Amino acid sequence: MTTALFTHPDCKKHITPAGHPEQVARLDHIASALSASQFNTLSRQDAPLCADADILLCHPQDHLDAITASEPTSGTIALDGDTHMSQGSTQAARRAVGGAVAAVDAVLGGTASNAFVACRPPGHHAEQSKPMGFCLFGNAAIAAKHALERHDLKRVALIDFDVHHGNGTQALLWDEPRTLFFSSHQNPLWPGTGLPDETSAHNNVHNLPLPPHSDGRLMRATYEAHVFPAIRNFDPELIIISAGFDAHEADPLAQLNWTVADFEWLTGQICDLADHHCQGRVVSTLEGGYDLNALAASVAAHVRILMERAR
Repeated sequence: MTTALFTHPDCKKHITPAGHPEQVARLDHIASALSASQFNTLSRQDAPLCADADILLCHPQDHLDAITASEPTSGTIALDGDTHMSQGSTQAARRAVGGAVAAVDAVLGGTASNAFVACRPPGHHAEQSKPMGFCLFGNAAIAAKHALERHDLKRVALIDFDVHHGNGTQALLWDEPRTLFFSSHQNPLWPGTGLPDETSAHNNVHNLPLPPHSDGRLMRATYEAHVFPAIRNFDPELIIISAGFDAHEADPLAQLNWTVADFEWLTGQICDLADHHCQGRVVSTLEGGYDLNALAASVAAHVRILMERAR
């Protein structure tokens, strides 16, 4: 089998104001990087539009209605100081959710070994009724609930290595004992959440704050000591990655000093766990990463490892 790549041109119709880091050019740089000949065997698929019922797996109807009603007919509007919408944003966000759901279907259905979803807007900051941090809907959390509710899985692990805490995914899965959620992130840093004592009633949330200016050596030691043993004990049937690449040393929004080699290592380690526990089944969905060249190089490395491990 192969690695599936889900993306769609509609995701470039989500326009943010000039100078905003979460910009259309992110997908252009990723597409350029993944156009190299080494990626010719990717199974390239259009991310479908999600159904309302997909969004409602994690968000209430009033949140969906508010997002839909907020879309402007021209220009951009600010939902908060960081999160914007334009004409086309709702369609783009539905593609991001739909791509994550379709990736789960492909991997669990056996048509792909693993998958990467190159869509935007990202999702890991969106809470139940609150868009924030560039995010409208909780793409990774919705994918997990889809796997649990519609594929009858019993255990899904989620790993969020974005430099910012995945507060939205944490909130959306706080009361879901069938999931095990890990977020490694710089602290202190926006949004200011993600301390180790945030564990939920089911102890299914694990936060791993990393100090500014730390590098991949601390990240590797942290994952080896805390994340990998817990995942082995959990024995997941699927692993979902919130793949943010803004921990890269070149990223302008944070101060972690990871390199492309660190993302390669972490991807490989996650694939090792997936091989042992869940037949290699990994779904990775794009979150942050705002230095365009670092983003492109890191995504290329991430996808290359997924392709090498596809079987």
